[in-house]
Amino acid sequence: MKVAVVGIGLIGGSMALDIKAVFENVEIIGIDKNEKNAQKAKDLQLIDAIAQLEDLKQAEVVIVSVPVDVSLQVLAQVLDHVGENTLVLDTGSTKEKICESVKNHPKRRNYLAAHPIAGTEFSGPEAAIPNLYRNKTMIVCEVEKTAFKLQEIAFEIFQRLGMRIRYMDPHSHDKHIAYVSHLSHISSFMLGKTVLEKEKNEKDIFDLAGSGFASTVRLAKSSPAMWAPIFQQNKENVLETLKEYIQNLNEFKNLMEQDNFEQVYKEMANTNHIKNVLNGIN
Repeated sequence: MKVAVVGIGLIGGSMALDIKAVFENVEIIGIDKNEKNAQKAKDLQLIDAIAQLEDLKQAEVVIVSVPVDVSLQVLAQVLDHVGENTLVLDTGSTKEKICESVKNHPKRRNYLAAHPIAGTEFSGPEAAIPNLYRNKTMIVCEVEKTAFKLQEIAFEIFQRLGMRIRYMDPHSHDKHIAYVSHLSHISSFMLGKTVLEKEKNEKDIFDLAGSGFASTVRLAKSSPAMWAPIFQQNKENVLETLKEYIQNLNEFKNLMEQDNFEQVYKEMANTNHIKNVLNGIN
């Protein structure tokens, strides 16, 4: 099987590693506009060869793992170059605008809209790790618009990688992911900003930072080049989640100002229920 990865960073590189591990006789070619990234991916043996868009016609599977703003242009270009029986899937964290961008493409049936719920705060080819996708969820959108024989290829890949499959429409995907992913990243970035601004005046503040701070601010190390376009594409849903989040923060602040710590306790106790929800997911 010949697989092409367009955008060889954490997501694409990790998928390349795992596909190599679970399929025999796999050749993986890589395309990246950053020549240094492409060479690094080859040096790390994430890919077997550096390729160009013209080489996609020979691939059986193409994985597009670029920032979502880039996907709006690149995905159509990829579909222009692939063969009639090539599966093309993307890994973007937004789906509605990406699906819209290729809805009238002559090779729309070659494309499967996907989003793996997996990742770390690191980026680039050197961030790729094995087993990133094991026991993770793959969201699939508009599956009915993908040729059935190509669906089968995709689902075999996902199954061998150890992933669970969940079907959603693009609008619902973007709405829900704004709450559980996009808002988390904004919270982390803004917590990091708040502490960095305080640190200008209080140099020893990071001496007091423990594991709780480290885990909460971890996502602030994520790539702005990836996340700013996500916020832009999902602006409406992100603004809705921010409005609700800010309202809850203000209510918590008001309770403290009113010395109503009995209600503060109740708010936290009620929210503790989330551990049961997350245990059910894991």
